[in-house]
Amino acid sequence: MKRSWHLALASALVAGAVTPAVAAGSAVAADGDITSAVLANRDVVLTGDAVVRVPQGTHTYTGVISGEGALRVSGTGTLVLARDSTFTLPHSRQHQSVQIPGGNHPYVVVGSPDEPAVTVDAGATLQYGTGGTTGLIGSFPYNTPGYQQNQDNIRVDGTLRLSLTRLFNLGVISGSGLVTQPRGMWGTLQVCGTNPFSGIFDNGTGVNFASTTCAADLPNARSIVNRGSWIIDTPLNHTVVQRQNFYSHEYGNDVNVHSRPGSKVILTGVYSWSDSADGAAPSLSDPGLNWRPVPHKLNKRGTNIEGADVQWGDGTTHMIFMPGTAQTVYINLHARRQRSRLTFDYNGPVTLGAPIGGGMYHDTLSAPGAGDIVVAGTSGNDVTFAAAQYYDGSTTIDRRATLHLGSGTSGGDGSLHTGGVLDKVIDNGSLVIRNTRTPTALPAVTGTGSVTQQGAAATTVTSATYTGVTTVAKGSLIVSGTSLRTSKAVALSGPSAVLDLSKARATTLRRLQVVTGAKILLRRNSPELTVGSTTAKVSGTRLAIGGVRFSVSRAGAHTVLTALPAPTPAHHSAATGPDPSPARPLGASTGTMADTGSNFDVRWAVTGVAGVVLAGAASLFFFVRSRSRPRPAPRHSR
Repeated sequence: MKRSWHLALASALVAGAVTPAVAAGSAVAADGDITSAVLANRDVVLTGDAVVRVPQGTHTYTGVISGEGALRVSGTGTLVLARDSTFTLPHSRQHQSVQIPGGNHPYVVVGSPDEPAVTVDAGATLQYGTGGTTGLIGSFPYNTPGYQQNQDNIRVDGTLRLSLTRLFNLGVISGSGLVTQPRGMWGTLQVCGTNPFSGIFDNGTGVNFASTTCAADLPNARSIVNRGSWIIDTPLNHTVVQRQNFYSHEYGNDVNVHSRPGSKVILTGVYSWSDSADGAAPSLSDPGLNWRPVPHKLNKRGTNIEGADVQWGDGTTHMIFMPGTAQTVYINLHARRQRSRLTFDYNGPVTLGAPIGGGMYHDTLSAPGAGDIVVAGTSGNDVTFAAAQYYDGSTTIDRRATLHLGSGTSGGDGSLHTGGVLDKVIDNGSLVIRNTRTPTALPAVTGTGSVTQQGAAATTVTSATYTGVTTVAKGSLIVSGTSLRTSKAVALSGPSAVLDLSKARATTLRRLQVVTGAKILLRRNSPELTVGSTTAKVSGTRLAIGGVRFSVSRAGAHTVLTALPAPTPAHHSAATGPDPSPARPLGASTGTMADTGSNFDVRWAVTGVAGVVLAGAASLFFFVRSRSRPRPAPRHSR
């Protein structure tokens, strides 16, 4: 009997390592395989690492797991947790730090993360909750502001389904699987800290990415399926970067962005529609579907910038964040604590095909946008607005950047809002207007950059103090109530180019280049034109100013100057003046370009004359020296 008792005790100790042992009450103290206890809905107190091998089908667990250890969920079925579980890693395996700097503006910093307390293996599904407020695994000892930082980190290689209706945090998320939330589940996952998760987030209703009290990063996540609202915020003086492509799966989902003063949100991916029915593998069969409405408006998606400083792109890509038109996307700028700002930072050409407004959600144009736009000075940054914009604010074009209004193709005309108190263009790069059918007017233009009229439809300038070159390559540039006197040069570089100065405050140009056929319109009564320091009163049928000749005609209220071919030296007279100096092209040109200006190329003329004199003296010197040298005896070849 004594030996049998020892054998029984040893067997019990061995079994305790792999199966539950009954403790006081209904709770089971266990480690190892706790599948039977969980399927029996017994409370479990972990005494080490445990595993639940979930068989096929859905199994709802109404017990509670507590104690110390780690939980692995494996198998092929779905384990649903109906109540909160509170176990933690053993103290000897805890080294994670949580700090709360920031003083009066506290934020959470998680350092040296613990290993996962929960692991969901590939093939298995773990569901938190049954559509209510309970069912989460977590411990919350940190007293973090604004939300509760979860001590129990999680690794998801299978599927984690979030069926909770409360604000909650999952700790540090790792793994390569799927984290998904059902549609219409009005709970919110709060993502904080750096999460090495490399799988896919499927947002059914609402996710907070970062917040006023924590920054966040998902450096490795493959993509985000958005069927609800993905909400981004920042602590004070922080930059939050979201690198993922977003895929829309439902009508009207959106990315909503907030930020604090001194903070910025950078979005480097593409917000695309996905016509794949599989949320775990979003894709779009044809990128053109982002630009065309589909039945039931399923590809309609948007972004609301709520007083935030937002940047699309980081200068390393030229795939725009919101590809589409007014029928497939919406973009709103709102003023909350501060006005919004949206910066485009790409390294190649991108096209914005939708208007930026300030309405609520889909109703974009019910109010002007309350924010400013910046085209960043990254080399190659070339942004096209192929729609009429509706924001009351400034448009800044940084040095080396280009903003096109209009795509130059049918249906792609663009414009900027005018008439708002804050409307203006700060042009330190290149502003190019190329509408094909819709005439447009510009708000006040300042800066050191250039303005180019390149479309068949006319453009009107009503306030111009920019100092760069003005080019009219095609169509009409109408100067009304202002002048181009600050522009360092004006080039009419195409034969169909028209510069309309008939309503200008002054007809003074610092320098002028023209090609044959290009026209300048002046008022009919008392017309005059000043180029550089020369002013010409226009009369008769011919005008010569500097080295440029025009024919003069009258049409309606206009005096029309049409550029004639540049004269050759044989045809010059005192009336027409000297030949124009060679001119550097200021834009694409066809025909013969003539150039006028007050003291243009004076240095060229001086150095040119000096060069001729020096060259002549050198030739004479070498000639005399060669004549005075003794001639060598002739050499003969054999």
